[in-house]
Amino acid sequence: MIIRVGASSSAGLTALGAVGAVGINIESVAAEPPPETTRLRLVRTKALCFAPLYLAEDLLSGEGFAEVRHVATEGRTADALASNRADLGMDFIGPLAMRVDAGDPVLILAGGHVGCHEVFGTDRIRSLSDLRGRSIAVPALGSGQHVFLASMLMYVGLDPRRDVTWVSQPASAARHLLAEGTIDAIPTFPPDNHEFRARRIGRVVVNTATDPTWSGYFCCMLAGNREFVRHHPVATKRALRAILKSADLCALEPDRVTRLMVDRGFAQNHDDTLQTVRELNYHKWRELNPEDTIRFYALRLHDAGMIKSTPQKIIAQGTDWRFFNELKTELKG
Repeated sequence: MIIRVGASSSAGLTALGAVGAVGINIESVAAEPPPETTRLRLVRTKALCFAPLYLAEDLLSGEGFAEVRHVATEGRTADALASNRADLGMDFIGPLAMRVDAGDPVLILAGGHVGCHEVFGTDRIRSLSDLRGRSIAVPALGSGQHVFLASMLMYVGLDPRRDVTWVSQPASAARHLLAEGTIDAIPTFPPDNHEFRARRIGRVVVNTATDPTWSGYFCCMLAGNREFVRHHPVATKRALRAILKSADLCALEPDRVTRLMVDRGFAQNHDDTLQTVRELNYHKWRELNPEDTIRFYALRLHDAGMIKSTPQKIIAQGTDWRFFNELKTELKG
């Protein structure tokens, strides 16, 4: 999908009106030079939690971008960035750290949001520690669900390689297996977690939006292709500013954001999208330290044998906080 963000449209005017209503200034910082490129490629996945990427186009126009292309992918954002199919995107910290560990040209640039992961279990599972000797369904080994829960298990003292049994099942099949008690747990993302709750399939074991340990770290972070960032630093900062302002809009106006996402084709189900945007902690990008998130998850992934690099090496080789630190000061609100 290619969107010429400078063009006037009713949807665009609606978005600009929403921005004005919540007091977000879309004017570019006058002292900055224009972006080195007026074209930008953002990763588009099925993840509803990446709403700030999808709603940033009008703000990107204010930052000097004339054309934004949403690059659709069935795989991970980290893969699209590593292969230079996209310039910027959002992904769970686990796959991003794994790409950095592999030496791929991915740079983690900013915190994204908190709370899009939930773990459901049978009545036998009251905590993550209860999963010792139990079975867990994930779409595939190496998937975001697998990497996420493996790091969580390491945190509570379980070895994901030996202490649990992983069962590869698509979400639709895993849902039935959990309801029948054939498997013991399943990690979920929106909108699957909404259906689990609505149909009372299993019980919530961990909700990363509200449980103290997990709500203190980003789950998803903004990242870029290394070469794009290196050659287009002004464009990178301007794009990040638009996306972070869009995150503010998600936190302040979830109903309006939902309507725009559905109207523009970035989401299909209004209710699922609204619940996702309402429940996620988009405002926490100002509060949390993204480096702490990398230390936390990378240590668990290293101990689980999923990456070879230490957290310090991941931070040194795969992060660039210059833009984020500047924007936290500029966008204090």
